[in-house]
Amino acid sequence: MHIRFWGVRGSLPSPLHQARIQEKIDAIVDQMLPEDLASKESKQRFLAGLPPWLYGTVGGNTSCVSVAIEDFDELIIFDCGSGLRELGLACTGESKPQKFHIVLSHFHWDHLMGFPFFDPAYNPSVTIDLYSPKPGLKEFLDGQMRTPYFPITMDIMAGQKNFHYLENSVQIGPAELSFREMCHPGGSFCYQLSHKGKRFIYATDTELATNDFLPSEENIRFFKNADVIVLDSQYTLGEAIDKYNWGHSAFSLSVDFAANWGIKRLVLFHHDPAYDDRKIHGMLQSARWYLERMDIKGLEVCLAVENMEIIL
Repeated sequence: MHIRFWGVRGSLPSPLHQARIQEKIDAIVDQMLPEDLASKESKQRFLAGLPPWLYGTVGGNTSCVSVAIEDFDELIIFDCGSGLRELGLACTGESKPQKFHIVLSHFHWDHLMGFPFFDPAYNPSVTIDLYSPKPGLKEFLDGQMRTPYFPITMDIMAGQKNFHYLENSVQIGPAELSFREMCHPGGSFCYQLSHKGKRFIYATDTELATNDFLPSEENIRFFKNADVIVLDSQYTLGEAIDKYNWGHSAFSLSVDFAANWGIKRLVLFHHDPAYDDRKIHGMLQSARWYLERMDIKGLEVCLAVENMEIIL
């Protein structure tokens, strides 16, 4: 499985503002020494030594993650946040997929807003299969593309669209897709994609609860010993307490959860739109410190960043 992140923010898109770009430039210039400018190589060494929050950005698009599977020329996509537009722009040319499978976690705007801007959907040679365990998928997508919300309707999309209501796990090519409902206002579903013994879990918009940690048969089957989990980690613990029942989790609880189930890699996801790059990378550092402080072994913690790739 080849996992790629196209949108990693929650709630609404968060473009990098001019003031924050200027702050980054000022901070970089303050650290430079004359010898760093001596040659192309010294410049590259200097830039490579900068912290990632300074030389780069986590990105501002909302949730969209793709999974490509070896020897399967159809792309699986989780959620239609604004990152779906970037994915669609990348999928041009004869060698690109002609069939897509889009899996929806839920129907809040930040997870739907990219669909009207998904270029392949307007190509008559493209087929899109869409999936949700909640009835009304077609109506929800169609509803955001009607007056006065959008200038064209979903009928204008020339690609073939097939809508699937999920009652049980389903086979998508060589991979199996299963799901489980999580705690979030209005409901949200997390998904497990398994292929050749590798297991990937996508669990955005999730407020972890006590029941999620219990060794029930369903929890064990779904979470135990997964290879990668992309998990809502929007808040600090203090913020999660203040925003109880808002439907999102603290990064420390995400670490506890992944450790509880023996998951090998945790990807912190669904970053708060108000947080800048420094704050988000600071949360990653705190998560890794917490991992060390709690003496948790066998778990890797990383940060979801746009265009990041994971190979399973």
